[in-house]
Amino acid sequence: MMNAIYFDMDGTIADLYAVEDWLAKLRAYDPAPYAEAVPLLRLCDLARRLNKLQKMGYTIGIVSWLSKKPTPAYNEAVTMAKMKWLAKHMPSVRWDEVRIVPYGTPKSSVVSISGGILFDDEQNNRTEWENAGGTAYDVKNILEILRGL
Repeated sequence: MMNAIYFDMDGTIADLYAVEDWLAKLRAYDPAPYAEAVPLLRLCDLARRLNKLQKMGYTIGIVSWLSKKPTPAYNEAVTMAKMKWLAKHMPSVRWDEVRIVPYGTPKSSVVSISGGILFDDEQNNRTEWENAGGTAYDVKNILEILRGL
């Protein structure tokens, strides 16, 4: 049994790319798009399912990248914005782990349980995850896949 489920944030559960001028803001070291992103799916349904899976023994986590061109202060601001987003949009979920790591970090290398499931919108991340022994899915049908576990 794969006993861990991880989610990317940007483009997977948070619609960062729909925030007006998101790229210009990030290049200007403005963390606002991370806070302003709207959910990409019904997070109340996702939270309910994750809580059930946790009770079944699954570890639930986030593994998300920081900005491409960071500074220490910007990394801190982005991390804070992402944590606040999770607290605002999924307050009932008690994440077992949240890894917000430098851009480009292989996601399989920073999680505590290998061989689990990753939901991520980027093909390269899914390929890396699967090469490390896990199972990866894109953002389509997240709830349906989780219901099948």
